[in-house]
Amino acid sequence: MDTRLIMPSRSQYALMSSKDKNTVLFICFSSAVAFFDFLIYLYIADIVATAFFPANVNPAITKIQGLGLFAVGYLARPLGGVIFGRYGDIKGRKPVLLISMLVTVVSLLAMALLPTYAEWGLVAPALFITLRLIQGIAFGLYAPLAWVFVAERVPRQYLSMACSYVTASFYIGVLFSNAFFLWLTNSMTPEQLADYGWRLPFIIGAVLSLLPLIGWRWIDESPFFLEMRKSKPESYVAKPFSLLFKHCKHSIFIGMVLTIIISSITTVIVLLLPELIELRFILDSDLFGFSHSLGIVFMVLGCVFYGLISNHQNFGKVLAIGSTLLIIQILAFFYHLQSSGDYILIMYALLGFCAGIVGMIPAILVQLFPTNVRLTGIAFCYNMAYGIVGVLVPFGLGFATLYVSFSPALYISFVGFIGIIMGIYFYNLPEFKQIDEVI
Repeated sequence: MDTRLIMPSRSQYALMSSKDKNTVLFICFSSAVAFFDFLIYLYIADIVATAFFPANVNPAITKIQGLGLFAVGYLARPLGGVIFGRYGDIKGRKPVLLISMLVTVVSLLAMALLPTYAEWGLVAPALFITLRLIQGIAFGLYAPLAWVFVAERVPRQYLSMACSYVTASFYIGVLFSNAFFLWLTNSMTPEQLADYGWRLPFIIGAVLSLLPLIGWRWIDESPFFLEMRKSKPESYVAKPFSLLFKHCKHSIFIGMVLTIIISSITTVIVLLLPELIELRFILDSDLFGFSHSLGIVFMVLGCVFYGLISNHQNFGKVLAIGSTLLIIQILAFFYHLQSSGDYILIMYALLGFCAGIVGMIPAILVQLFPTNVRLTGIAFCYNMAYGIVGVLVPFGLGFATLYVSFSPALYISFVGFIGIIMGIYFYNLPEFKQIDEVI
């Protein structure tokens, strides 16, 4: 039987204080940096592979080696999410945020300074893989922690908006990593990149990650966590896993479904779509690259839009309508590619804006789990979903697209259909859990 208590919190009609706004800005900046740190490797994977593996005449093998090193970081994410998520529910949100930042900085600096295969032999790739695992462990918690930290800080009426800002900052980090890679490749010769240029993204990432650490001490611990520690004995608080799987099985299922929506849209539209399109369509590479970046810019705007509108409208209604629009646009996008592709800029911008529906979902996630298991629950769902989607979708869609050009559109349509079902489900709920609830 659930033992529930409602803890005192600020009025849902309270206004954002300057400290609330600074906290949101701090988390948004930190989140953008975290995603830059993790994803910049994706763009330089081939170059890094040549530095840490024996020379190979087959470029396909080199690419596989590079992507394998990237995948290692993904494999570590569930472990990091589970371990640090539990720690954050026991010891607090602020300490685990510090640990995540410090681990990221140290792992990036170490990767930047590592000797290459030519200098250390097999020891070099072994150390690089270890450091990617460590970075992945730290990164696995970051998105759930950012959402929870902001959600537990701002007044209730700004919950959806604040979470959407954080989600939008993730994609700003993606844009920045893409822009940095373009600058790097235009500024250096292939020889310079292979010799020392690949180290520069890791150094820049470490320096950027140090900046949030400067402001960390001015950020307060979550008021919800502090109240929870006062209201429950430490022996009870120190059981997030047992409480989660005893009382929150339904929330875990719903959370998994919602995070599969987020991870699928992000993985396909943000990361994979350019390569999937190139398998079956021939487009101007410069125009196409700019179109993709424009799509991510509009996705940032879409995240903010859906976050703002869901502050004032029923969550379920917004999710159902937004998912329907996403289905229509992804099908229209691929139909346009099949026809001519003349208006790729407009179509990509519209697709990105529709994909911004992911911006409102975190506000639902944080309300699924009570305070004392919130970080553990979201981290578990988020990283398990990303583990499943991140492994299966790239290979599955890549293979399917070779035979059916509309495969990415069909998959996103399926995901959108799930979003519609979830929207109908939430629309008919009498109310959400109180965000300050404890079990």
